[in-house]
Amino acid sequence: MDRKTEAFDERYRLGRQLVDQLGDAGGEPSTFELLGKEWDLLAGTYEPRQGTGTEWYTGAIPYPPAGRFLEIGCGAGVTAVWAALHGCDHVTATDITDTAVGTATLNAERHGVEDRVRVLRSDVFDGLDADERFDMVFWNCSVFEAPREFEFTRDFEWAIFDRGYQALGRYLAQVHDRLLPGGRALVTFNTLGDTDRIAQLAAEADTSLTLLGSADRRLAGVEVTYKLFEILRDDR
Repeated sequence: MDRKTEAFDERYRLGRQLVDQLGDAGGEPSTFELLGKEWDLLAGTYEPRQGTGTEWYTGAIPYPPAGRFLEIGCGAGVTAVWAALHGCDHVTATDITDTAVGTATLNAERHGVEDRVRVLRSDVFDGLDADERFDMVFWNCSVFEAPREFEFTRDFEWAIFDRGYQALGRYLAQVHDRLLPGGRALVTFNTLGDTDRIAQLAAEADTSLTLLGSADRRLAGVEVTYKLFEILRDDR
């Protein structure tokens, strides 16, 4: 086994460990606290606990004042709701699972921003109308690369795994087609994922990643550095 394969296997093993430690095996709807607020959580939705990326990224994003904001993979909807509470006039939040869509809808209602937050089921951009454009597009992406034959058996696994980084590759290649003039495309990554692969995927999409900020945290006993990037076209 070569070093590249060993590194992949170790990251995948860690991803499975985080699924077991952080995932919800089922049960009744509940609530959680984050960023000084209480949030709803439907069973099956990934809970962004203290120390997870959502906590830091949500406060680090430079939201466009009075702008149109799109979040891919919204999960519980914390970032989308925060965007509406912090100056965005129109927010679209998408996720690939019905449980996340339901949770994000509840949280928009809980915090009184349902008139500004639209929640849709979508696989990256597939669920959006072809002509929709935004001032900012953001994705707190799933950083653990899963084998291409990986089968998702629980909804919250989508928040952790990306088969062959296929979704990330699509996002990097298509995100600029979703921007209004002067709009900005953002993506997260962290040191638990394959940093060489995201650089490779960015290059294949004729884009580059500019670091906007980073933060060191401890997630489920593991040291991790969260990073927020702006995605720029290389022909810009």
